Amino acid sequence: MMEGDDRSGPGPAGGKKRLGVLIGGSGLIGGTLVHYFKTMTADEIDIRAPSSKKLSIRNAEDIRTYLIRARPDFVINSAVASLDSDAQLAFEVNYKGSVNLARACCSLGIPYIHISSAATLPNGENLSEEEHLPLSPSLNHYAKSKLMAERTIRHMGKEQGLDYTIIRLAIVYGEHDHKIQGFHRLFFSIADEAMPFMVTRKGVKHSYTNSDKIPYFVHHVLDHREEFGQETYHFVDKDPVELADLILTIRSYLELKRPREIYIPYTVIRSGKFFLQWLASILNWFGISVRLPPELIFLEHFYKTQTLSCEKLRNSSFIDPLPDESIYTALPRLVVYYLERWGHLNLITTFNEEFLGKFEFEDDFLHQPRKLLNTIHADTDSIAPFPELQTLRRNGGKNGC
Repeated sequence: MMEGDDRSGPGPAGGKKRLGVLIGGSGLIGGTLVHYFKTMTADEIDIRAPSSKKLSIRNAEDIRTYLIRARPDFVINSAVASLDSDAQLAFEVNYKGSVNLARACCSLGIPYIHISSAATLPNGENLSEEEHLPLSPSLNHYAKSKLMAERTIRHMGKEQGLDYTIIRLAIVYGEHDHKIQGFHRLFFSIADEAMPFMVTRKGVKHSYTNSDKIPYFVHHVLDHREEFGQETYHFVDKDPVELADLILTIRSYLELKRPREIYIPYTVIRSGKFFLQWLASILNWFGISVRLPPELIFLEHFYKTQTLSCEKLRNSSFIDPLPDESIYTALPRLVVYYLERWGHLNLITTFNEEFLGKFEFEDDFLHQPRKLLNTIHADTDSIAPFPELQTLRRNGGKNGC
């Protein structure tokens, strides 16, 4: 056994504990997967989520070196380049990195779980797993690279026997997303009252994916390779959601008056997008860096329906652990979590008093910091060493239990 390999402990039914490598552990999906495997399957699965400094999937040698050292039993890839990345970064991370990971898994004979996106699909209703966009130069870098990755992974499965599962996600929602992106960008725009009118049209529907459910499905997929091997699945909530209704529901939760229920045509919105892009380029000439939200590349989708069929998922052996959970049932906790987070970061101040409460030392910290510091120093208990850790040190760093 190699140094650092800690899989000697018992796994399920006395078997060896499995080791998995997760790429992209700092994102919403990757972070949710890491938390699940660390807390729910600690006796069965050990998960490692190396940072990009330890393993850059843009570098094939990094992948080979790390996986030779780790000797994992499976690999999960949830890494993705920023939506507005240039062609090179999108190609190297979303496509080449994904393929290099697949090559490594094929060499080791281990499962490869690839997280993909509904961006590879056309607009329409009840889209099946067999459908996909035509690969054309007009696609944005994100969709093009994700579509290419899917095609190569399937090709490797057919020609080289790669044991893969592609999991396509729709619009992902959930807590602990430290970036304002995707659905949370929409939520932020409403909470910040930056959306005066409805940027959609009535009847437009989309599918949504609950991030909390993803780990349960990935775990099930890993345990049932005969059923899920060399397959693509849509992992979405059972019911699609009308965008206009969702926006108005969020507005109601926040008790705001905006956006007003006036629907702006896409031609007007598109003109505004081009104007903002032009203005940003002008400001850049003067050394003022302006970065527009990357979600603007999907602005057209606000006006077109895209719903994914989950029939294949429903007919599989997977049982939804949260069958009644939806974007609507999750909204109350999402509102509290994100308004509190954005309030602490001073991104939104409107709801601070309601969600953050009164900071106990706020007045002294703001106006009398020296007095506050002296008070803390006078209370020896507040700066004394932790007695439990002192005991640990006296025991030679060992837990005496």
